[in-house]
Amino acid sequence: MDSITVQRGDFWLTTDKTKMDLQAIHQFLSKEAYWSKNIPFETVKNAAENSLNFGVFYKEQQVGYARIISDYATIAYLGDVYVLPAFRGNGLSKWLMEEVMQHPSLQGLRRWILLTGDAHGLYRQFGWKDIAAPDRWMEFHNKNVYTKEI
Repeated sequence: MDSITVQRGDFWLTTDKTKMDLQAIHQFLSKEAYWSKNIPFETVKNAAENSLNFGVFYKEQQVGYARIISDYATIAYLGDVYVLPAFRGNGLSKWLMEEVMQHPSLQGLRRWILLTGDAHGLYRQFGWKDIAAPDRWMEFHNKNVYTKEI
């Protein structure tokens, strides 16, 4: 799959895996993100290697990220979406979502899924809705996977 790179002023967005700053991504996910506190670096690295990554950059600094897990035929899971707090309010999350939703390899899918605790409004702008039949969904969730229980 060819990588995509687009620019808006001093900001640029790419799907080129070689451009992703895994240290910066790990820093945010392990320290700031409520969904992945304490996630090990190797887990972030492995997840990125096996996903379609979208990185948002200000000059050379990575300031945003999203990744897609997909079979590229029927389903896509959107996860680890963030924009650093200092860069919020610049339309970057909307731009990131536009690029994710318009990616050529993600067209014609039957279903997209995600989990969010606080960004429902952002995703609704792109056609996302609450699960229509929650009684059909199940999960196996190990919320303490990155912490050591004593």
